[in-house]
Amino acid sequence: MNLPKRFSGLDDFFFVALLIGVFGAIGGFLYETVFYRLAWGYFVKRGTTFGPWIPIYGAGAIFMAVSVWRFHKNPLAIFLISFFVTGILEFLVGFVLFHCFDGLRLWDYYTEPWNFGNIGGYVCLRSVGIFGIFGFLLFYGVIPTILMIQKKLPRTAFRIISCSLAALFVCDIILHMITHGLNHGI
Repeated sequence: MNLPKRFSGLDDFFFVALLIGVFGAIGGFLYETVFYRLAWGYFVKRGTTFGPWIPIYGAGAIFMAVSVWRFHKNPLAIFLISFFVTGILEFLVGFVLFHCFDGLRLWDYYTEPWNFGNIGGYVCLRSVGIFGIFGFLLFYGVIPTILMIQKKLPRTAFRIISCSLAALFVCDIILHMITHGLNHGI
């Protein structure tokens, strides 16, 4: 895998990061849709947005990419750093939502299937193990694909696509917050 050690400018990484976030959010939606279908035996619309994406997975994908980038040639490092970075992110977001938003829980591993290693209902070993695997998918599938698309498209076209998809994602989050209110999910 030939990822650039550095981008030619912060703006180049910004547009790649936008797509990493969008594809991470979509990947999280697909994972949760399949996982809960298998665990509960029926389909459940996961996430708080109208579209097929879950915001924390997008943020986690960007956070993971930034944290792991320099170690991208070491598969064990990808797994371990992804495991810990996303576990800490998931714990902190769950904790802050619960304690700063009047007991708001967007997920609760106390009530989840296969919740071994559960810490406060905010994080469990199953989730961070899956996130470690997502690190592999991100660095050996998603990011190389985004970079290949970036090389093949004119710079302006790539930027327009990145911004358009990210704007659609952000508009969906804002629309949900307007129609459902902040206390019914972020």
